[in-house]
Amino acid sequence: MTRLPPNYAVAQSVHRRYGTTYYLATQVLPSERRRHIYALYAFCRLADEIVDGDGLTSPIDRANALTGLEQRFRSAWAGDTSEPVLSAVVETMRQAGLGPATIGRFLRSMAMDLTVTSYETWDDLCGYMDGSAAVIGEMVLRVLCPVPVPGTLGPARQLGTAFQMTNFLRDVGEDLGRGRVYLPAEDLRRFGADPWARAVTPGWVKLMQYEIARTRRIYVEAERGIALLPEGSAQCVRAATLLYRRILSKIEANRYDVFTRRARVGVALKASVAVVEALSYAGAQVRRPLRPIAAADSGPGPRWRQLRPEP
Repeated sequence: MTRLPPNYAVAQSVHRRYGTTYYLATQVLPSERRRHIYALYAFCRLADEIVDGDGLTSPIDRANALTGLEQRFRSAWAGDTSEPVLSAVVETMRQAGLGPATIGRFLRSMAMDLTVTSYETWDDLCGYMDGSAAVIGEMVLRVLCPVPVPGTLGPARQLGTAFQMTNFLRDVGEDLGRGRVYLPAEDLRRFGADPWARAVTPGWVKLMQYEIARTRRIYVEAERGIALLPEGSAQCVRAATLLYRRILSKIEANRYDVFTRRARVGVALKASVAVVEALSYAGAQVRRPLRPIAAADSGPGPRWRQLRPEP
């Protein structure tokens, strides 16, 4: 087994602790790619802890800390950092051909969480998710598919959006505790649903059915790009997608009660999906060896929401 550099080992520990669904899915990746996913996840987790963690209570302190994180990232980009996660994410981004503007888009959406508590329309919510989710899909795509493949960028953005929407639907009760609603206000009015009532009314059921159906349509569009990915990368994305789509089914099984029950995917199922995809990848390797990534990682490559604690 290849030993991870110290900075990537720190990123791996963060990913393993907070993101079991993503973490298990990454285990089917070649090790050269896996470490880059660790770095991206760990950086996103740093921002998420500032915005929603228990360490800070004042919105001003959170805003200052988020600004500080961006400044430290830019220092790391210039080659001046001793922080393992920052050095790892900068190395990953450079090797993937990603510029610092992608991190800027992500951090702008994180900053919105400090002042924006609701979204009037679906388009408004998509504006937030461009930085909190779609841009993550873009970055992950450049790690998983270092040589650009036509037809993969749109699906990668859609998959990030679908994962984010799945989180929003699962975490309605949790987000209410933070004073936020990530469901379009126009949809709430349309179905006569009030999340603040924390009650599973007929209107709430219709709203959830509508939003789940919309999210599933996004998954269908996103999955069109999975078959275009290299072997190994495709298995990783497929495993994560299967597990995340299962959360929607769990919400339905809980009769749309996202106030007192959390839709969870069991560890055994997560592990079994990862094993099946790993075996599928191994079989594909026998039939067609995967193009080595070492050449793509040897120098600057082609130009390449928040990730919450996993279920």
